[in-house]
Amino acid sequence: MAKIYEDKVVTSNTKNMLGRLYEFMRAYVGKMLFALVLVLTVTLLDLFRPVLIGNAIDTYIEGYTTPYAVLEEATKNSIEFDGVIYVKQDVSDEHDTYARLVLQGDIYYFFTDLDVKDLETITNAEDNQGFTLDGSTLSVGNLKGKAMSKDELNILRKGDINSLVKAGLLYLVVLVSLFICNLSQTWILQLSGQNIIYEIRMKLFKKLHFLPLRYFDTHPVGQLVTRVTNDVESLHEMYANILVRLFRNVAKIIGLAAVMLSIDTTLAVYAFGTLPFIAIFTVVFRTISRRMYRIMRVKISALNTFLSENISGMKLIQIFAKEDYKFDEFKGRTTDLYNTSLKEMYVFAIFRPLIYMLSVIALSIILYNGSLRVLSNAITIGTLYIFINYINSFFEPIQEIAEQFSTLQNAIASAEKIFTVLDEENPIEQKEDAIVLKNVEGRIEFKNVWFAYEDDNYVLKDVSFTIEPGQTVAFVGATGAGKSSILNLIGRYYDIQKGQILVDGIDIKDLNIHSLRRAIGQVQQDVFVFTGNMYSNIRLRKEDISDVQVMEAAKFVNANYFIERLPNQYNEEVSERGATLSSGQRQLLSFARTLAYDPKILVMDEATANIDTETEQLIQDGLESLMKGRTTIMVAHRLSTIQHADNIIVMHKGQIREMGKHQELLAQNGIYKKLYELQLRSN
Repeated sequence: MAKIYEDKVVTSNTKNMLGRLYEFMRAYVGKMLFALVLVLTVTLLDLFRPVLIGNAIDTYIEGYTTPYAVLEEATKNSIEFDGVIYVKQDVSDEHDTYARLVLQGDIYYFFTDLDVKDLETITNAEDNQGFTLDGSTLSVGNLKGKAMSKDELNILRKGDINSLVKAGLLYLVVLVSLFICNLSQTWILQLSGQNIIYEIRMKLFKKLHFLPLRYFDTHPVGQLVTRVTNDVESLHEMYANILVRLFRNVAKIIGLAAVMLSIDTTLAVYAFGTLPFIAIFTVVFRTISRRMYRIMRVKISALNTFLSENISGMKLIQIFAKEDYKFDEFKGRTTDLYNTSLKEMYVFAIFRPLIYMLSVIALSIILYNGSLRVLSNAITIGTLYIFINYINSFFEPIQEIAEQFSTLQNAIASAEKIFTVLDEENPIEQKEDAIVLKNVEGRIEFKNVWFAYEDDNYVLKDVSFTIEPGQTVAFVGATGAGKSSILNLIGRYYDIQKGQILVDGIDIKDLNIHSLRRAIGQVQQDVFVFTGNMYSNIRLRKEDISDVQVMEAAKFVNANYFIERLPNQYNEEVSERGATLSSGQRQLLSFARTLAYDPKILVMDEATANIDTETEQLIQDGLESLMKGRTTIMVAHRLSTIQHADNIIVMHKGQIREMGKHQELLAQNGIYKKLYELQLRSN
């Protein structure tokens, strides 16, 4: 009995895992690098925006403090006001006479005919509130300034207004550039991510097709579905967003830190004061969240496995009235997942407010110390604005990095699960120079075969027999005698531990597996019907089988009797597992499917077990024609279906006990006769 694999929390080296994940994106490195360039561009533009506004505040909005030098002749940037030509310019040796705007309350006052000392006097009066207001005149000492009307102010500050418009247009260009860069990098990353995920999903699904049947005996379907769907989708977020966003956030943090240090070291040091606490909280959060993500993947997989199993077995659940029991079991599993999700939520619920609280503390420190430095003329208002903006932006990428690490760990946890499937080794290896079966005769020989599904629990013990081409051989015996195992071994779905199996004199381990299985047509007791129609279920995607051949195969085994009575005949849609068909109809469909592939070796495992007496009579003639010219191997409990076999092999506890034709075996008065008489009495 094969052991059922239990999905467990898998731990691995993150560095190695990222290295393996990189292999999938190797083909898209160029596009990823271009996306990184776009991300860097976005980061630089984001850093430039506050500087643009801060400079506009200091230079143009607060620019009224810049003196106006008196010129003798007009220049490109000069302004004519009250018959005097001015140019806005800091104090220099080139000019003797200046003018100056002063803001008191919400009114601007204009001082004219000033020298350098007069400018210093006005600046000191601004700092110490040393002005005297008399009607519309503002005085400091013997210097007097008149109140400006709105129109006069517009003339005098025309240059500032024009520069603000230009700054606004430049800001708009920056926003449009940000939009284009963000759109481009998002498109590139999403497209590349989807392509990578497509390749991973295809590789994983292909791997599942080439794994041995033993793997599916021990791994629940729901667990494998989770690997191909949920776990693969978790990787998409990493490829499409997380990796590049991590790079962007790291670049943004470094850029913000560098710019803040270059603008004002003192304020930057105040801003970085909370970073040690953030580092500690992030490490703790990362450790806890990684563990939670891994547990979540396991519990989601377990729930999917439970759902897959119980939905497939719903009929049995209802037959035995186990709905309440299964509901309670589901409630327990989903409550377990819910509680794990809550724990994960609690981690985020604590971490995010902590980081936000630290960012608010840092902002408060900057506002307090920055305001003091503005009042002491150590920095300008624009510089304080830049710092406040940068502080708001500085903690956001730090918080995102912590969360992105968690999402990255979620992806790595999913990758660990995916790689457990991709790394699964198939013990059934095909040689590089494997022989391709072409002209198959159908001779089968078992030489001293020993086989066990697990360890040394042998289900076949030293089995030897020969089936000549065109012969019909039947295997009979009690349940567990090893009959079906023999059929599985012929197609090399499992490998034997000892002995040798030959097809046309060639060891099947030397044969190309696909050519071997193409030569064998199997009809099983449990027929699987795919979603589709009758055509697709008979040809099974082998497009060189025409519709005419499909109908001929169905007619040959008398499957046409029920197909042609369907509303759409061969185009009739069938649901998953063929739920709309009876067991007998599914079995007939299986016969037609096998015949359409025209195999040289025919294997039937309890092929007539689900067919009623009337239906069985329909296919008897078809079976006789089907078996002509083909080596046929049958396993049957109903001995009436194998009485005309060329050879009947009686299995008991993994060994051959009797062999011969029907009458010969009856004459031996052994196991076969007892089985035959037992069936006669039961009938």
